[in-house]
Amino acid sequence: MRLLVFSKTSGFRHASINDGKIALQRLAAEHNYSVDFTEDASMFTDANLAHYNAVIFLLTTGHILDDSQKAAFERYIRAGGGYVGVHSASDTEYDWSWYGGLVGAYFDRIHRHSQVVQATIHVTDRTHPSTSMLPAVWIRTDEWYNFATNPRGRVHVLMTIDERTYKGGTMGADHPIAWYHEYDGGRAWYTALGHTSESYYEPLFLDHLWGGIIYAAGERQRTISNYHVKESQILEVFLNSMPLERKISMFTSMPLAMQTKRRLSLA
Repeated sequence: MRLLVFSKTSGFRHASINDGKIALQRLAAEHNYSVDFTEDASMFTDANLAHYNAVIFLLTTGHILDDSQKAAFERYIRAGGGYVGVHSASDTEYDWSWYGGLVGAYFDRIHRHSQVVQATIHVTDRTHPSTSMLPAVWIRTDEWYNFATNPRGRVHVLMTIDERTYKGGTMGADHPIAWYHEYDGGRAWYTALGHTSESYYEPLFLDHLWGGIIYAAGERQRTISNYHVKESQILEVFLNSMPLERKISMFTSMPLAMQTKRRLSLA
């Protein structure tokens, strides 16, 4: 598995970018992934992107790709590629509607964000690789984004922020801050967390981030697929070792439709 981490900015530049790179380098090494880091948009070509299972937009801002690079990235996603957006990845490419659909929602440039404060997160789906390790109520400190639109209905929401627990929220009772979805042939995962340098040394946040990367890279699907292949191989060995009479008895006792579907070798 190979990842591309893209951290180009043309707007606000987060001081935590370097911390994010250090964390992702360590996480990739721990999980035997290869990872490349760049702020060079010329890397966005068909030939180069084809090497990666997922592309991570780490704290990107503003206009970062030209038209040909955007087109290459769209083709990459349509070919089954993965996208991970971290925090200000939603403060990126406002004039590229396809990207707006990919990330799920843009940062609200009018109502913006809170200060760096403690707040309460409700983890509403704890079955996803990025949330399965989290408590149902997660209290942590970060900068909390408002979004120009609520992405619910277009994405599967994983977590919401409780605006009653901090000042600066403007979205009301339903304020998503992490989500995922299948989009235009590929997979997209986004978290609004990760503004602070401290985030990238926080074990639960790093588990959350890595789980999103696993989803986007297709690792979960690959694991399930490999399981079914192994299951089929075990069944084949079992059938091949079975006496012919037992095979015949097993086959003839099946419903007719299943006999047709399962082409058991009787030889």
